[in-house]
Amino acid sequence: MPENARFSCLTIEVGMKTNIIELKGISKYFHDHPILQDIDLEVKNREFLTILGPSGCGKTTLLRLISGFETPSSGTILMNGQDVSGLPPHLRHVNTVFQSYALFPHMDAFDNVAFGLRCQHVPKDEIKDRVFRVLKMVKLDNFANRKPHQLSGGQQQRIAIARAVVNKPLVLLLDEPLSSLDFRLRKTMQMELKQLQAELGITFILVTHDQEEALSTADRVVIMNHGWIEQVGTPREVYEEPQNLHVAQFVGEVNIFNTKVLKIDEQHLHVEIEGKEFTLKNTKKFTNEQKLYTLLRPEDLEVWGYNEVEDHENMYPATVEQVIYKGSTVDLILKLKTGTKISATQFFNEDDEKLDFRPGERVWVYWRLGWEVVLADEQ
Repeated sequence: MPENARFSCLTIEVGMKTNIIELKGISKYFHDHPILQDIDLEVKNREFLTILGPSGCGKTTLLRLISGFETPSSGTILMNGQDVSGLPPHLRHVNTVFQSYALFPHMDAFDNVAFGLRCQHVPKDEIKDRVFRVLKMVKLDNFANRKPHQLSGGQQQRIAIARAVVNKPLVLLLDEPLSSLDFRLRKTMQMELKQLQAELGITFILVTHDQEEALSTADRVVIMNHGWIEQVGTPREVYEEPQNLHVAQFVGEVNIFNTKVLKIDEQHLHVEIEGKEFTLKNTKKFTNEQKLYTLLRPEDLEVWGYNEVEDHENMYPATVEQVIYKGSTVDLILKLKTGTKISATQFFNEDDEKLDFRPGERVWVYWRLGWEVVLADEQ
């Protein structure tokens, strides 16, 4: 059967499956040391999934298990409904783009991309057609004759991606492929990856420790820590509705307030935060025995000049300690009367174009009730 026909059959079959990959009870040990522990994860067909976590949390090991470069100590890996736990990489219809790109230095861009097709003995005319099609897709069809050392870092990264997708994988795995690029190019490539994934219509799984990269590219984000999955959700869900303190602190900046419980009923929390009493919604059904924290993102805090407001109810007096100008925003480090330091982000708008805060200035700090997230101590 010709390569095109074989892939077409796989594509039709995949279309019948909601999940292209399912990990069930996956654990991985190296020399009796646990790297991954009891991982359950479903990856949807044609989604862009990012795996986010600090160094050493097990995210690259998870990627290598999916690709077949490692085998699980326990558990099952299903791909398109079939158990592939013991299959080698070349039988999984998965391709990987490594952090180092791993291009052949003696080959030009065309030959690098064509390498896998030649190993499969694809006809020459088909190789030429498919290679130039993907080179055009990554905007490098005019660089086909250049060798890796004649290409920029971003161009080398695109060639590595082209070499992977020319084989028409069911899933493309990307192991921190943007980490060696400078900031501006990295931002550009994030958007290009997202666009390329939409054009190809295949599943992308991206491993990164960069939270902005994860949030800006993903349909869903997997947050990992110490070999566990802490939370899976859309970028908005993991940012605005973190399930625990680790996720809240790892994804973006957050202010965490010790929260004294005064009274709890089924619907409400009566609490004291930094000397002020509040009634909050008890959406997570907390009990009196739990130690609670109230979390607020810096952009959820409103800061007013000391003489700008008359009604100070639910407002905290504070002193500006630091002003950080960022173009469209101003970041403020504030010190409350209790001595607690907090961060607040203020946005320029038509009503207040200057945002002229100064170190040492007295201000009022406020947030709209309902914008906070209340979490229990995990200890």
